[in-house]
Amino acid sequence: MRLGDIAQRLDCLLEGDPSTEIRRVAGLEEAEPGDLTFLSNTKYQRLVASTQASAIIIAKDAPATRIDSLRTDNPYLAFARSIDLFYAPPKAELGIHPTAVIAATARIGRDPSIGPFCVIGEQVQIGDRAVLGSHVAIYPGTRIGHDFVAHSHVSVREHTRIGNRVILQNGVVIGADGFGFAKTGLSNYQKITQSGIVVLEDDVEVQANSTVDRAAIGETRIRQGTKVDNLVQVGHGSRVGEHSLLCAQVGLAGSTEVGNHVILTGQVGVAGHCKVGDNVIATAQTGIPSDVEPGKVVSGCPAIDNKLWLRSSIVFSKLPEINKLVKKLKQQLDDLASKTSRP
Repeated sequence: MRLGDIAQRLDCLLEGDPSTEIRRVAGLEEAEPGDLTFLSNTKYQRLVASTQASAIIIAKDAPATRIDSLRTDNPYLAFARSIDLFYAPPKAELGIHPTAVIAATARIGRDPSIGPFCVIGEQVQIGDRAVLGSHVAIYPGTRIGHDFVAHSHVSVREHTRIGNRVILQNGVVIGADGFGFAKTGLSNYQKITQSGIVVLEDDVEVQANSTVDRAAIGETRIRQGTKVDNLVQVGHGSRVGEHSLLCAQVGLAGSTEVGNHVILTGQVGVAGHCKVGDNVIATAQTGIPSDVEPGKVVSGCPAIDNKLWLRSSIVFSKLPEINKLVKKLKQQLDDLASKTSRP
């Protein structure tokens, strides 16, 4: 594809030869002649000088480059869109595989693609253009919108509600029982029936091996546009707002409330019944034991303001040295006190 055509389709400002032929998108270090690369993080600016790519997507205010460039306000978004110009994912074959088991009362929309050994239960409703990979299980009473994609080994439990354009990656479990047990004696526990449901609104994506649990009563809800990374646990009765990001290994305990446009980065944990306000960012491995006000950036365990945490981290690395100094000063004070107390 010619670079000029790419610039037009990505709505970028072209600096260079529009006739340059581009064959694929690649990273700065892996790129070869004929490749289009990108720079969205200035941390990697030094690699621009040595890249073998024929062209690069960069910010409008970035320094000039020795190769053709496509300038834009959002290089990472342009990069994401450029992949779609060169890569076409495999298309699922229309139809229902003969090994699929579909209840007589299930209703499936137009143009489905249902793979081997899928099981679709009683009273299930699925919209148009659904794609179900092999070994997908949809339990009874579930309702799913249009353009649903469930990759292999996805399980969607009974009475779940799923909107339009939802994507579930491999091994996702939606609507498994929440962790609810009541103590009956000194060492025994009675299981609390999890009678609630899970609701995934439009344009939600849940990635591989993540779980969203049903509640004892009421619902667990993930609102529209939110993306959930691999190995994330959303506890029973939790609510996650619109267009939020839950990154890898995030854990939400039961009845957690997460606002809109929140970013919980890797391994963040939120205690039960906590409220995380809109536009909050929690950095990696943050532990949140109490409510967080909207707009805050927090770090550490227990979570504190990110700037305070950064200063505290510097002090923490110097604690052995500070401890040694404190012991030395204490010894000097003890010696001074001993001398002054003598007759």
